[in-house]
Amino acid sequence: MKHPLDDSWSSQPYTGVERRKRKPLLKMRLRDFDVDQAATYMLTNRRTAEQGVGLFVTPNIQHVADMRTNPEFAAAMQGAQIVVCDGFPVFRYAQLQGQALPGRITGRDVIDRMLAEPERLADHRMFFVVDSEETVAATRAWMAEHAPFAALELLIPPFGFDADPDYSADLAARITAFGATLLFLCVGAPRSEIFVHRHRSLLPPCWALCVGQSFKIALGLTSPPPALMVQLNLEWLWRILLEPRRMLRRYGPSSLGFLVSVLADLRRSRPRRP
Repeated sequence: MKHPLDDSWSSQPYTGVERRKRKPLLKMRLRDFDVDQAATYMLTNRRTAEQGVGLFVTPNIQHVADMRTNPEFAAAMQGAQIVVCDGFPVFRYAQLQGQALPGRITGRDVIDRMLAEPERLADHRMFFVVDSEETVAATRAWMAEHAPFAALELLIPPFGFDADPDYSADLAARITAFGATLLFLCVGAPRSEIFVHRHRSLLPPCWALCVGQSFKIALGLTSPPPALMVQLNLEWLWRILLEPRRMLRRYGPSSLGFLVSVLADLRRSRPRRP
């Protein structure tokens, strides 16, 4: 029996009450999960062969902006099974549009919550796609201490792996051969989401969490923003302070793209005149 909160949104259109409850926002359907619900749901609800891979994404303004110019990324985001607001502008816009959400949920929040339940992690087969040997070593050390009996596999893909169809297909086959039930993609957007969307038919029934650098923060490899900045929704300023050149190049176009997307979304949601 299908869980009442688990819908194949990419293939089953919304009707009736369901449509009214989950009105699309920026072409995505947001879940009203809080952090505990999101983490616990993925830890305790295994994907079935019929359901296939379930995609978990935490959109911010960059995601929204990239959806405008990358149709494949937009399709991946629109077909995701669990979409929760990471960026404050996305969350605030959802509130202004009348969506009742318990609060922002970042990838780091969910990872922290999952790591707080190592006994449940031990019931899963976890496959990590990460960026460096440092992340591999830190992950193995944490698992050895907290979940020593958990089935674990880690892999560092080459730069630009998402543009190599043969390598990507082999990676999907390796994940399936391992029998992953939790797939952590820690290599950033949009490559993580596109990889899952493009190879959905090759991947095993698992939860695929696109969490980017959040995993490194959870492991203590990257400095988290100060609590006051988090409270004031200024994490973006902390990222600029850490990597000014890269973040400024990203946030400028992303901010403009987000505003354009919001204006388009408002036009779509405006009632038509009779």
